[in-house]
Amino acid sequence: MARFGQADGGGVSGCGRRAAVQSGRPRAPRRDRTGARVRGGTAFTLRCVRNPSRSVRTVAAPFAAVTAAVLVVSGGCAASGGGSGAATHAAGSQSGSAPASPAPSPSAQWPGGKALLPGMPPPLNNHDVYAADAAGKLSPEVRGDPALVYVPDTKSNDVYVIDQKTMKVVNRFDVGAEPQHVVPSYDLRTLYVAADKVPGGSLTPINPRTGKPGAPISVQDPYNLYFTPDGRFGIVVAEAYTRLDFYNPHTWKLEHRLELPQCRGLDHMDFTADGRLLLASCEFAGRMVVVDVATQKYLRTIPLRQVADGMPQDVKLSPDGRTFYVADMKANGVYLIDGQAKRVLRFMPTGAGAHGLYVDRDSRRLFVTNRGEGSITVLNLATQRPITTWHLPGGGSPDMGGVSADGSVLWLSGRYDSVVYAIRTSDGRLLSRIPVGNGPHGLCVWPQPGRYSLGHTGILR
Repeated sequence: MARFGQADGGGVSGCGRRAAVQSGRPRAPRRDRTGARVRGGTAFTLRCVRNPSRSVRTVAAPFAAVTAAVLVVSGGCAASGGGSGAATHAAGSQSGSAPASPAPSPSAQWPGGKALLPGMPPPLNNHDVYAADAAGKLSPEVRGDPALVYVPDTKSNDVYVIDQKTMKVVNRFDVGAEPQHVVPSYDLRTLYVAADKVPGGSLTPINPRTGKPGAPISVQDPYNLYFTPDGRFGIVVAEAYTRLDFYNPHTWKLEHRLELPQCRGLDHMDFTADGRLLLASCEFAGRMVVVDVATQKYLRTIPLRQVADGMPQDVKLSPDGRTFYVADMKANGVYLIDGQAKRVLRFMPTGAGAHGLYVDRDSRRLFVTNRGEGSITVLNLATQRPITTWHLPGGGSPDMGGVSADGSVLWLSGRYDSVVYAIRTSDGRLLSRIPVGNGPHGLCVWPQPGRYSLGHTGILR
């Protein structure tokens, strides 16, 4: 996403950051479409880090035996360091040691016979990757966590904490410069604030049981943070350097770097249902990139041609794993890309500044935030068509957020209005507009249902 304060052609700013930096040097100053120079900044993201002692999570009784058996065969989901074998590709230069690909487990497959990424927990439902995310289906790891919303403010460099029940601010603490997203770790036991001011950067851990921050961890340029579906790596999205950095998620030791110079504005991603590929948006290049998760190699790009100079943002896989949705804030809508990330299927208009994407707790609807017009478009995931559009009273700038554990409230940051919106998911009624710091961005609603986190503000499966 374009970073705070960066204008696009329609006066709608992106939510990413600065112009890209490569080889340790800033490029020529990036300018918006009015010719104004884009200013730099810093970012933080709240995330969770796995507990090394918890590699297997308790799941619902009907699936527990199957899950345990597959995890034993495939080596579980415990993280480890990278393997051997340097990875190279003509279009995506790489450094460090990419992992060797372990043999796939024949018992772990997605419908169609596609083997899962080894070590990835098998789906609870072969027709719904979000089956573990149903309303109230909290795992034992998060059941005792207080129901809070963590809001990183990019301009005031702090995090506001909101009580979900009272919808009041209950805490505030300083973090690093320009915090961007609040991200749950793979094991759901830590939240990280990612601060990305180059040439430095850090991840500040937060204990979700207490809501208190810990000492920051030095990590270069973490604009965003994701975790591989097998839990082996934390993927730092180093937007300024157009790079994906693969870390050990326990020690935060850098294992491998994948440079993607063709992906300016590298911002958001999601994974295929089998966990083998990731699809990432390139905000300043008007395209997507596809990466092999096991080998950590660049595979291909997918151009987005609805408008010139498109600005793709959030990425979300459909419940059945057949379609990726990609919000484009310049095209004012959503691209549909096939579930194996090979081609664009079609484009669907939603509203000005289409930005964030959130699946409801029934896996039936997708909420699309239209930041440029202060609205949320609701899509039917079965028909892949819009149902309705909710307009915020008096307008607003709905950006990033998430759905409450019971599915009743959609929480969104008001990027340019210094507020958080609490919206009833049954009818789109605005329940509360809560003042927070300056420039709220990727807030995290916690706790959330699910077995493990793939990152961002809470992609749980």
